[in-house]
Amino acid sequence: MREFKKYPNRRLYDLHDSHYVTVDDVRKLILEGESIHVIDSKDEANITRQILLQILSEQEAEGHEPVLTNRAIEQIIRFYGDNVGSVVSRYIEQSILTFLEHQDQLRRRMREMSDLNPFNFMRQAVDRTFQEPKKSAKKEDSAEDK
Repeated sequence: MREFKKYPNRRLYDLHDSHYVTVDDVRKLILEGESIHVIDSKDEANITRQILLQILSEQEAEGHEPVLTNRAIEQIIRFYGDNVGSVVSRYIEQSILTFLEHQDQLRRRMREMSDLNPFNFMRQAVDRTFQEPKKSAKKEDSAEDK
């Protein structure tokens, strides 16, 4: 987990690499699979969620399609203070993890299917055909040398 400290001048300091970073740098780390933890330099409060929400907001401001619709956000807001809030939170997290797992399985299957592509099959057959005479010629040359 990568740790950051946010200073009053709104700058983020990467405690791992010992240098200042931008919110976009943090976003790139997240895209690479890093988890983050951000603390406020004044009171040591955990402000990770604020930074993550800022990243989401900036992504949408840049024109990216929103992942959470207005209707979904409204529903999430309604869950705050409700007894089912923690259940919903775990459900959403598990749903996303399941979705990512299925996405990985689909990618793996697509790669397997591309291996079965007739053009790939023909290319592999041609490669084997042209490599076989080379191997046979090398075997014959080594047999003649003996």
